Amino acid sequence: MYTQSFNVPDDAGKTVQPLKAAEPAELQARFDERIDADGRIEPQDWMPEAYRKTLVRQISQHAHSEIVGMLPEGNWISRAPSLKRKAILIAKVQDEGGHGLYLYSAAETLGTGRDQMLDALHTGKAKYSSIFNYPTLTWADVGVIGWLVDGAAIMNQIPLCRCSYGPYARAMVRVCKEESFHQRQGYEALLVMMQGTQAQKDMVQDAVNRWWWKCLAMFGPPDADSPNSAQGMRWGIKRISNDDLRQKFVDATVPQAQVLGVTLPDPDLKWNEARGHYDYGQIDWDEFWATVNGHGPCNHERLATRVKAHHDGQWVRDAALAHARKQQQRALKEAA
Repeated sequence: MYTQSFNVPDDAGKTVQPLKAAEPAELQARFDERIDADGRIEPQDWMPEAYRKTLVRQISQHAHSEIVGMLPEGNWISRAPSLKRKAILIAKVQDEGGHGLYLYSAAETLGTGRDQMLDALHTGKAKYSSIFNYPTLTWADVGVIGWLVDGAAIMNQIPLCRCSYGPYARAMVRVCKEESFHQRQGYEALLVMMQGTQAQKDMVQDAVNRWWWKCLAMFGPPDADSPNSAQGMRWGIKRISNDDLRQKFVDATVPQAQVLGVTLPDPDLKWNEARGHYDYGQIDWDEFWATVNGHGPCNHERLATRVKAHHDGQWVRDAALAHARKQQQRALKEAA
């Protein structure tokens, strides 16, 4: 999933605040009743401030992850090995930008401006998925990101289509359809490479070795170390726990790796007949938290690139606003 907001609050050390006693009991009761009935909360509905803040943090971090996630693969558009691969990659990167648009729009329905959210990203206050702070060293990395990174994202995002907040849930329906395309194109690209030369096969295996553990960490820390997840599940924002999602991803990915012909870099990975699941080894959480906290291989590069793109695009925003004002003035003149 492209957000780790239940585990990584924007302000380090702070957690979701409990409901304030001053909030009307009858409104709280109606909210709880709708949540208990697995209903949807819409922008015009009353909601606890803690619920609103949690959603703003999660949706904005998700949006940040989509637009920062354009960078590792966008770097390869000019170096794609064929016109077909270039067209597919351009379409995928464009989709990620669209996902950011959907999600920022959903977050804005909660009363937070897009400029405010982007400022939080650019100043380092807001987080985005740690997975995008690693380099894409070869063309095989592009395929592995599609297969593993987007595969992990789909595993985590499909439950969000049933999120209790209506605008977020509806945005995720389209996002998940497009992410499914991303995962399939990545896997297909790897299948083609695995039918090629030994050098191509080695390139794929090397990329899998580098990305596998980072993808497992995408689901967030173990449930015991994720105190805000329980409240998110109580509110119907989060539907499945970190550990359960991670297990589902491992169980689904191992057979795919076997078809692909690659080895997943985990000597402890084996089928557990008693559990009906694959056992897997220990994740390096020290690396995960170091990357989340700004000390990954590409943290500074990614953020600097994002800030530069925002500044370089200021003239486009200014032009769009000027055009909108001109259209508004014309409409008022015609109506007079």
